[in-house]
Amino acid sequence: MGELRTQEMLLNMGPQHPSTHGVIRFVVKTDGEVMTTAVPDVGYLHRSIEKIAEKATYHGFMPWTDRVDYLAAMNCNYTYALAVERLAGIETSRRAEFLRVISMELNRIISHLLAVGALGMDVGAYTPFVHGLREREKVNDLIEELCGQRLTYNYARVGGVIYDMPPGWDKKVLSFINQFEPLLEEFNRLLTDNKILIHRLRGIGVITKEDAINYNLVGPNLRGSGVKWDLRKDIPYSVYPEFDFEIPVGTGEGGALGDCYDRYMVRIKEMRESCKILRQCFEKIPAEGEAQVKVPKKVRPPAGEVYVRTESTRGDLGCYLVSDGSDKPYRVKFRAGSFTAMSIVEKISRGMMIADLVAFIASLDVVAPEIDR
Repeated sequence: MGELRTQEMLLNMGPQHPSTHGVIRFVVKTDGEVMTTAVPDVGYLHRSIEKIAEKATYHGFMPWTDRVDYLAAMNCNYTYALAVERLAGIETSRRAEFLRVISMELNRIISHLLAVGALGMDVGAYTPFVHGLREREKVNDLIEELCGQRLTYNYARVGGVIYDMPPGWDKKVLSFINQFEPLLEEFNRLLTDNKILIHRLRGIGVITKEDAINYNLVGPNLRGSGVKWDLRKDIPYSVYPEFDFEIPVGTGEGGALGDCYDRYMVRIKEMRESCKILRQCFEKIPAEGEAQVKVPKKVRPPAGEVYVRTESTRGDLGCYLVSDGSDKPYRVKFRAGSFTAMSIVEKISRGMMIADLVAFIASLDVVAPEIDR
């Protein structure tokens, strides 16, 4: 009897698939349950946001920045506003900077809640996802009270923010933090310490420090591999230098340094650090100051270029802005964490089980619209 031979199969995972977290296609080559490679095929959500910027005024482009990463709209608003301000030489008030940091850290909490909840759901635990959504809705209520929106906030403005916080809002945020921090421990008992979750994530999708750096990973995906790099500390901006907080990194506590469990744990720990920053914000925010300084209705930065970087929920978010001296940007380019995360999928997926690809993608926390823009 001759040797039994197998044939490599080519499968399409996506572009419409619940585990791809958006419209992304993975071209999977597999021999049985083991993959030889999985190649991301992006471009299904390209919306020409950067090209649209060339047709809008500096103020008018702000709502479009929400769509760069709809789960981190506060950070996208701020990054673009910061680029315009640096190019035009606009100084904001100290109170506005605190309001910006408060809104961005609240945004980081709700983005990470969705990331860890969705990861649990992808590997079979549905209930923790609902707990995450419940807490996320509480933060959405707070943000709605601040700016009137629940997803695409359009909150930051060139020169500050559109609204000051309403009376008593700070006490509501602190009340949320007081109940949220103990709830994180409950969430850990429910999901983080669950043996099934640990077995599904440990030793899976291991990204070494060297690969994380060489493939330009950023944010929790970089820190999950043990690289302590966070722009809020290493290239500080706004009022972040005034706060005392830690930068969580992967330690290999699940099984191997840089595996899916490390990336999950970094996001859990970062939510605690965001709570610490928020408490300090409300202690230090000036009692007086404008939410938005006066800026011209038509901003015309001098001809030139600028590149700014901020630590968004998915890591280093860059905005390259070129001015020709007119009231519209000559060129706007965003550098996003989800796009760089896609670059390492092909390498790490070699020899991986198909079922583990789902956990690996979820641990990277990619947002499909941020990949394409």
